Amino acid sequence: MVEAVRVRTPASAANLGPGFDCMGAALTLYNEFCFSLLPDEGSLDIDLKGIDVVHLTTDADNLAYKSFKRLYDRLGKKTPGVKIEIDMEIPLTRGLGSSATAIVAGLVAANHLAESPLSQTELMELAIAIEGFPDNVVPALLGGCHLATKDEGGWLICDIPWHETIIPVVAIPNFELSTADARRILPSGYDRQDAIFNISHIGLLVRGLETGNPEWLKRGMEDRIHQPYRKTLIPGYDEVKQAAIEAGALGVAISGAGPTLIAFVNADRGTEVGTAMVESWKTHGIHVDALSLMLDHKGTTVETVELE
Repeated sequence: MVEAVRVRTPASAANLGPGFDCMGAALTLYNEFCFSLLPDEGSLDIDLKGIDVVHLTTDADNLAYKSFKRLYDRLGKKTPGVKIEIDMEIPLTRGLGSSATAIVAGLVAANHLAESPLSQTELMELAIAIEGFPDNVVPALLGGCHLATKDEGGWLICDIPWHETIIPVVAIPNFELSTADARRILPSGYDRQDAIFNISHIGLLVRGLETGNPEWLKRGMEDRIHQPYRKTLIPGYDEVKQAAIEAGALGVAISGAGPTLIAFVNADRGTEVGTAMVESWKTHGIHVDALSLMLDHKGTTVETVELE
C-alpha cells in the first residue's frame, strides 16, 4: 500500500488573449506537494514553505486538502489522516494558476493513494468542477497548451501545437489581482462584432502558435471580451505592452485574470523583452519579476515516496 506521494504541478497561463475561459498553457514554474498518510482518520497536518505562504491556511480550508477530501467524497470513502508539505514557487493571485496547482495536486495525490480508481479524464472533470473553469486546471494536469470546450457530449480537450521557437516570458508585478475582481469588471453582454472579432482571432492565435508566424501571433493575442476591461485594473498596462512589442515580443496578453502579463518571444529576445517590461513598469513605481520560461509538456507528475 502506498503511504506517501510527491506531486509536482506546473503554473499555467490561462485565457491567452481571445481564449477567454477556454484556452491555457502550462509553464515551467512549479508548486510541489508531498502527501503522507497519518494513522488517525481525518487528522490533518500542513507544512508550508516558499513564496506567499503567509496567505495560505493550514487547516481544513486549505485548497489542496479540500481537493484531496473531495476525491474521497466522490469515492464514498472516509478521508484518511494526511500530512501535506507544500513548497510554493508560483505566486498567488497573480494570474499564473497557483490555485489550480493545489486543486490538481490534491486530486492526483488522493487518487494515487486510493490506488487510482479514477481515470485521468475523470480527474480532469472533477478539477474543472472544483475550479469552475478549465483553462488553468487542464494544462496544469496535462501539460502543453489546450483548448477546452463543453457541449451536450461533455468536455472535449484539444491540444494546440506550440512552435519550438516560441518562448513565454512572464512579467509578474508585486501587486495582487483577485479573480473575483477581474470578473466583476466584465460586462454582462457583448456586441455581435466583438464576438466575431474573438472567434476570428482565436483561430489566428492557434495558427500562430502552430507556425510561429509573428504577425499572426501579434494580432492573434488581441481580444474584445476581457482584456479591454481588465487592463483598467493593471496600472501601466498599455505602456508595458508597447514596450514589450518594441523590444521584440511577438504578442502580449494578460495571463489568467492578471496582473501578470505574458509575452511570446523568440529565444534570442527573451532578456530584452523581460527587461523592457520591468523598466516600463518601474516608471509607475511597480516592482516586477520577469521570467523567461518554456512550455511544460509533462503536466502534473506523481511519484511514490518511501517513508522512513
